[in-house]
Amino acid sequence: MSLDPVTLSVIQAGLQQVCDEMDLAFSRAAFSPVIAEANDRSDGIYSAQDGALIAQGAGGLPVFVGTMQYSTATLISMIAEGRAGAPEPGDIYIVNDPYLGGTHLMDVRFARPYFRAGRLWCWLSNTGHWPDTGGAVPGGFSASATAVEQEGLRLPPVKLFKRGEMDREIYAIICSNIRVADQRIGDVKAQAAALELGAGRLDALLDRYGDDTVEEAIDELRHRAAAQMTGFVATIPPGPHQAVAWVDSDGVVNEPLAIRLVVTRNGDVLEFDFTGSSPPCAGPMNSVRATTLSSVYLAMRHIFPEVPISAGAFEPLKVTGIEGTFLDAQYPRPVSGCAAEVSQRIAEAVFAALVDAIPDRVTAAPAGTSGNFALGGHDPERGRDFVMYQLSGGGYGGWAGGDGISNGCSTIGISKAPPVEIMEQAFPVLYRRYALREGSGGAGQHRGGFGLDYEVELRRGDAKASFVMDHGRFGPQGVLGGGDGAVNEVTVWRGGKPYTPAHLSKEQDIPLAPGDRVRVKTPGGGGYGDPLQRDPALVARDVALGRYGAAQAEDLFGVVLGAGGAVDASATTRRRAR
Repeated sequence: MSLDPVTLSVIQAGLQQVCDEMDLAFSRAAFSPVIAEANDRSDGIYSAQDGALIAQGAGGLPVFVGTMQYSTATLISMIAEGRAGAPEPGDIYIVNDPYLGGTHLMDVRFARPYFRAGRLWCWLSNTGHWPDTGGAVPGGFSASATAVEQEGLRLPPVKLFKRGEMDREIYAIICSNIRVADQRIGDVKAQAAALELGAGRLDALLDRYGDDTVEEAIDELRHRAAAQMTGFVATIPPGPHQAVAWVDSDGVVNEPLAIRLVVTRNGDVLEFDFTGSSPPCAGPMNSVRATTLSSVYLAMRHIFPEVPISAGAFEPLKVTGIEGTFLDAQYPRPVSGCAAEVSQRIAEAVFAALVDAIPDRVTAAPAGTSGNFALGGHDPERGRDFVMYQLSGGGYGGWAGGDGISNGCSTIGISKAPPVEIMEQAFPVLYRRYALREGSGGAGQHRGGFGLDYEVELRRGDAKASFVMDHGRFGPQGVLGGGDGAVNEVTVWRGGKPYTPAHLSKEQDIPLAPGDRVRVKTPGGGGYGDPLQRDPALVARDVALGRYGAAQAEDLFGVVLGAGGAVDASATTRRRAR
């Protein structure tokens, strides 16, 4: 290698900075709270030859790491085959087809060819969660969809921008098929502007260091990422390491779906075999191949965060056995729950399989649901329709170094719930409650983090609520003797009477009138290790803070508290000895 380490590190940081600035510009300019506030988006740089990931923004959703790489590779292939128009400077392709390297239809991807001296040098791409892309229900999360057409408008790669100018006819087609279409132009322009900014920042980087030097650095960074991941893989015993994770139901058939995983190290390669997982399902909990692969990649990024984000990091990882299962969805299988829900259950299976092998690296299961709640209706005060999309956090799993984080973001990303004040300003709703869900963390030597407990009331107009969540039947798995986290709970209050969906956390088109409320209690994380080994002082502190009741602390952790909440040491010793 001719590059010195300092130059290599500076170029690596420069490429990362290009993506970080694209992320920031996208969020700052976007109209929809789910992008502008929740940061449900990602930006990256991809190889012109094979679509391989070069760099991604640190603030982007990790699940998009693999899907955008797969999507870019598919676009390159379609251009070569003449199925997509040849790229020109200023073009931007739009695509949301799940089967072409995507997730669900609401995750809309833009791809812009980046040219240097007339040569296609790389691709700049981003993904943003649009609040609505049409379909049977506002927000696209149709819990009972049996075909992808019921979930929204599906777009193959087409040029929305041609030589820098938006194609008004294509945009008109899009707007004619989605709700609140007049509001989408803000997100479209923000998404395009982020790519424009990225092109300018990349120009500056290449002008400073030279095209050849940066290309050499990219090759070296990919090689080093592969070598680093290979080194970490070598620390894992050969196996086999097995686990099962469960999806509550598919929203149509009220039976659980199994993700069966066997992890085996064969030399430098770590194989993830999903043979025996449930077959394709009727409802929207199928996962497309790109999302399944990306879910494995992001799980390994959680375990080995030191490995830089690069295509090389994925090379020692091999995924097999998904053909013929619900983890390799084919058209026209519905997929709205794949990225937000099934992907997290795949990651949970990876954690559960490897925690015995590398316990210092792997956590108990996190909440494992994005809490997808869509509310669509008409606001008479403003004289317009609305589509509100709420995602929510939950508890992280306990780990060797301590307790899980409470109300953390989902496994698949770092997007956060939009601020209550923003949601109340933008939509005709009032949040009656927004608090930690006390007692929801799984018991363990290191307990799970706590979930979220919130309640939303419709203030005016009429609306319909839809949910695609999970972990309502099975709580997040505890490990090494730890207890499971609390399950997800959804209650709809209509006319003062409570209603629980038959599929627990999946249903669509529930009509709401002013004063009706929706209450969601998200899961807590799984516990890590024997609860009877937990430091009694930490249990007493949790009780003092209202996180557990005294009786619950004794039942779960064997800790007896005396007057004033102090630990009764002798009684605790006797209780734990039973």
